[in-house]
Amino acid sequence: MEDEIKQEQTEEKINVEENKAEKVIKPKKEKKKPVAHVSKIKKETVKELVELIKSNKSFVVVSIQNIPGKQFQEIKKKLNEKSKLKVVKKSLVTRAIDEIDGELTPMKENIKEDVALLFSDSDAFELSGIMANFKSAAKAKVGQEAPEDIVIEPGPTDILPGPAVGEFGVLGIKVAVEEGKIAIKTKKVLVKKGEKITAQHTAIMDKLDIKPFKIGFEPIAAYDREEKKIYVGIKINKEETLDELKIMFSKALGFAVNICYVNKETLPFILGKAAAEESVLSKLIEEKSGASEEKKDEGDDTKEEEKPVEEVKKEKEEDKTETQEVNSGETK
Repeated sequence: MEDEIKQEQTEEKINVEENKAEKVIKPKKEKKKPVAHVSKIKKETVKELVELIKSNKSFVVVSIQNIPGKQFQEIKKKLNEKSKLKVVKKSLVTRAIDEIDGELTPMKENIKEDVALLFSDSDAFELSGIMANFKSAAKAKVGQEAPEDIVIEPGPTDILPGPAVGEFGVLGIKVAVEEGKIAIKTKKVLVKKGEKITAQHTAIMDKLDIKPFKIGFEPIAAYDREEKKIYVGIKINKEETLDELKIMFSKALGFAVNICYVNKETLPFILGKAAAEESVLSKLIEEKSGASEEKKDEGDDTKEEEKPVEEVKKEKEEDKTETQEVNSGETK
């Protein structure tokens, strides 16, 4: 009996050791990393973006934030004449950029939410100029920064007196009631450039129908495939640009006329300048010649005045001589 018990215990020990050996020898199963599933549509979109970037001269990223749907469609229709517009997720754009040479990598920094992509054979600055033509005025919202000084001009309004008088007064705007309506008496800067707009500011601006913001497609960055360059901040303000060009042209024209640089623009001014200078020189010459003649005449008059004096002296001497001769005759 004891022998049987010992044998069973021995067998149990052997089984335990075998199990341990199996556990040591048995390799651990490696955990599989989760593979992101990319849909076929997304893959096709990325492929299309890569082809558009490679086949067009310009690739422009524009902000479409806060643009009403109607205005978006109008701008899109106008831009479709010279470009192709795509609105896709940020992740798909960055993936498309990753599949192209490293020269486009810096563009990823400018890919944010609410952006659209423009692909065109036109110059990026030309596209920016077109976008600048399609901006509309928009009301201010609380918390926004004033793009420029927001100014309240003096004059009559259609606002009836009442609580509004107090609202104007709180902001330091001087008003009076004229013909039953509020009239603003003095000019007032409501919000300075860069300052935050408050609820009190928006209330007054809404009453006066002041819309200090302009909304439209805002170019963020552009890639020129031919020059292999990335441009950031290519916003174009046509009015300011024209004013600057006019000032520069006037300065350049004046300089060119002064150095007598002749072309079809400067020639009329150079001739006019020459005629004016010739007229001034003629007057100076006439004045100088007139002065010379006057001096000559004065000299002649002086000589004429001096001549009788000499004659008088001569006559005196002759008289004196004659007197001496008479005296000497009488003496004899």
